[in-house]
Amino acid sequence: MAEEKPNPLTTRDFSKVILTLEAVLIPDDKLSPTPSLQDGLDSDTEMDLRILGCELIQSSGVLLKLPQVAMATGQVLFQRFYYSKSFVKHNMEVLAMACINLAAKIEESPRRIRDVINVFHHVKQMRKQKVIVPLILDQNYINLKNQVIKAERRVLKELGFSVHVKHPHKVIVVYLQVLECENNQKLVQCAWNYMNDSFRTNVFVRFLPETIACACIYLAARQLQIALPDRPSWYSIFNVREDDIQEICLTILRLYARQRPNVEELGAKVMEAKRIQMENKKKSKGMASDYGTPNSTSRANSPKNVSPNPTLLGSIKQLKLKKEKDDNTRKPDGGLIKNGSKRRRSHSFSPDKRSSGSSLSPPRSLISKKKKHKDTDSRRIKKENADYYKGSKLSHKRKKQVS
Repeated sequence: MAEEKPNPLTTRDFSKVILTLEAVLIPDDKLSPTPSLQDGLDSDTEMDLRILGCELIQSSGVLLKLPQVAMATGQVLFQRFYYSKSFVKHNMEVLAMACINLAAKIEESPRRIRDVINVFHHVKQMRKQKVIVPLILDQNYINLKNQVIKAERRVLKELGFSVHVKHPHKVIVVYLQVLECENNQKLVQCAWNYMNDSFRTNVFVRFLPETIACACIYLAARQLQIALPDRPSWYSIFNVREDDIQEICLTILRLYARQRPNVEELGAKVMEAKRIQMENKKKSKGMASDYGTPNSTSRANSPKNVSPNPTLLGSIKQLKLKKEKDDNTRKPDGGLIKNGSKRRRSHSFSPDKRSSGSSLSPPRSLISKKKKHKDTDSRRIKKENADYYKGSKLSHKRKKQVS
């Protein structure tokens, strides 16, 4: 018997799903313009916000006693996220808390969210040179905690749960061993320092870790004036191009040339961009609403100008006449009266003037009228009874006199 071929519509092969570090890198066409630039921020402000966020992650990781790998992972996640979302729409400090909290879980060194928030609060007070005051566990703290949890979920969603980061720290040591320079402590330490500082830039979303490791060794050797093999070039052994090394070195050196960012100015620029964005949204909504007004050009297509159906209008008039007739022939208490008689005015009362005991209690005027009706009925009955007894007594006396 011939073998049955699998139906491609019912069978699905998941073995072709490949997740590599090359898929994590952002292509050049998506590096610019970033979502922040599209929302009105300039490139310098965005770079300062990236540097400031990575510095917060580094400082908080030191106070939380996290390993360097966890801090590096948090900074890479921070850089990746803001290439898909904007600084205008997502708070930088809240997202930095979420990234360091998520990175601590990834590197198997989890910390409590309360500790993360306390550390960021402490760093913020130290940065502003204020008196150190402990964080109060009030409603603001609960709201901030919920924001951090939501931001962590948002990071996972935007990155597609691809949060693995390969760090080039070990690669540096291996490459220096190949170059027989592992005993030079100054070279190893200088390359390691350049590696830690490069996390504040976007090189980890553009190049592979092996290329970044070669660039850090190259920069450290140039600074310490240590000669490395050049015939052939030592980095060609590791399949790294010289153009990529020079690009990474220039990016790291530009980081040292920048001034320290001012937090207040950056916050003011972000708020201004957010305000402009909200105004543009309001204007766009106003234009959309004006387009549907009677004064617009689409007035000819409005429902008011559509010719009505005469049969429908006739049925509606009949229903209205029938309703008015029923209202005129019905008393307020449910009884019927003759046509043409005046309808008794119903006693309407507002809910604010009702009694506090019951929400359905009638007004006092109706209660007093009912009491008056009861009093008059009882008096009339008593008077009739008294007249009956008087009459019976008189008739009995007359019978006695006659007898």
